[in-house]
Amino acid sequence: MDPHQKITVYTPESGLRKPGKLLGELFSDIGNSWELGWRLFVKNKKSMYRQSILGLAWAFIPPIMTTAVWVFLNGQKIINVEDPGVPYPAFVLTSTLLWAVFAQSMLMPNTAISSGKPIMKKINFPKESLLVSGFLQIGFDFLIKLILIVVVFIVFKVQPAATIVLAPIGILMMTLLGVSIGLLLLPIGMLYTDIQRLLTAITPFWMLLTPVIYPTPREGIATLVNKFNPVSPLLTVTRDWMFTGHTQFLMPFIYISATVIILAFIGLILFKLAIPFIIERSGG
Repeated sequence: MDPHQKITVYTPESGLRKPGKLLGELFSDIGNSWELGWRLFVKNKKSMYRQSILGLAWAFIPPIMTTAVWVFLNGQKIINVEDPGVPYPAFVLTSTLLWAVFAQSMLMPNTAISSGKPIMKKINFPKESLLVSGFLQIGFDFLIKLILIVVVFIVFKVQPAATIVLAPIGILMMTLLGVSIGLLLLPIGMLYTDIQRLLTAITPFWMLLTPVIYPTPREGIATLVNKFNPVSPLLTVTRDWMFTGHTQFLMPFIYISATVIILAFIGLILFKLAIPFIIERSGG
């Protein structure tokens, strides 16, 4: 055996007993995960499109179909949506794409780790690279969909606000919120597949409780629901930065963003502590 070869030993002892070492390993492994994470991302992306006829078109088809349904329902007065102040198709499509970032981020940790389980026990590598690969996938998918947003802005003659340059901050916070939820639920998700199914089932319902297809409510029970919905300020402020340049929800956005950063850090620590358990569950 090479005396210089790094050996990683997993023990039942909790990493919380040595928090300094735990944090050092966490930041070190994250830093060392980007190259492998990039390679996994490229490999997965090539494999995905090699088996698809429409390829990148699938990045556009779901949001276009969702937008078409809501535009039709609103146009036929089956639903009555308050005027958002911008062309409704542009409003719905942009909001749908922003929501998709959160929804994909929430499912990513479980999906990424599940796909990597066959090799986790056979090969020693930074397990954080699986999360990095998933994170890159989210970013790539949104950049592709960004083309659709640009086209819609041009077609409907929407003049973007100067604050659109701040929109990436909101998109990042929505991504971190979704990833944080996914990481916090990951240990349970490794035990029971119900967690992933539950998240998939509640996502459409959660979307209806978020101002995606309608402007932020100003009165009634919906106002109270949106007040306690952490996605609402993040999505609304990001959308406002893109369309109008002014928003009434900046302070909730700041509070939730600060909380999201803390939750993301806690989620990564929990993931680090759960690695031995995940490896054990991955089988031999």
